[in-house]
Amino acid sequence: MPIQKGVDKWKLKKWFLVIAPKMFNEATITEMPATDEKKVVGRNIVIGLDALTGNPAHAYTNATLKIVELNGERAITKLIQLELVASYIKSFVRRYKSTTHLILPVTTKDGKNVVVKLIAVTRTKTATSKLKGMRKEMSEFSKEYFQSNDLDSALKSIIDGNFQTDLGARIKHIAELSKLEVRKLEIKS
Repeated sequence: MPIQKGVDKWKLKKWFLVIAPKMFNEATITEMPATDEKKVVGRNIVIGLDALTGNPAHAYTNATLKIVELNGERAITKLIQLELVASYIKSFVRRYKSTTHLILPVTTKDGKNVVVKLIAVTRTKTATSKLKGMRKEMSEFSKEYFQSNDLDSALKSIIDGNFQTDLGARIKHIAELSKLEVRKLEIKS
């Protein structure tokens, strides 16, 4: 068998440090190899939110970061999505409970387009009319909230749980809630 001569592809690759966005203190997340700088920009990285915040309570949330620019060998990222892990959602959606979902495109105070996907779970079976009323209240509150806050403060509020607490307080008069979460948040622009 003839011996193949050539260059090992891994020796041609450079390593780039992936840096978190400013809201996560620009911490180094990981290193990634690439043969060319142009191939690094545009890549997406999915990482647990607990790794970014240092809070183990955020272990059930994944953050998707997109590399937007290179600074030497530092790859600068921006947050494009937060999403709950499917197994976490399944853990609180049970029999004899009702769930309602809301998908809502909103615009923040600083003009960023965001799609918010909410899920609310009641403690008992709930009438459809009450679920409809909950969705209406959730929609009104979310629109008001995002129009009065810029993207960074809204994200911080969602990560800390303040948004969910305020929204829960607004709709608890309709039905008793077991859980209210932002299932997914997509930043479009």
